[in-house]
Amino acid sequence: MTVYDVLSYLASGMTPEEILQDFPNLTQDDILACLSYAADRERHTLVVSA
Repeated sequence: MTVYDVLSYLASGMTPEEILQDFPNLTQDDILACLSYAADRERHTLVVSA
């Protein structure tokens, strides 16, 4: 399971609870870590205008 997978499931409308039911090896902390990672990457994204 990758960060991309978790974020894709959330983006498709799955709730964290549904993800945890479908993937019992994940924890709530894992989902929060994925969201934190995505937020941190977004903060460091550089937009270049041409």
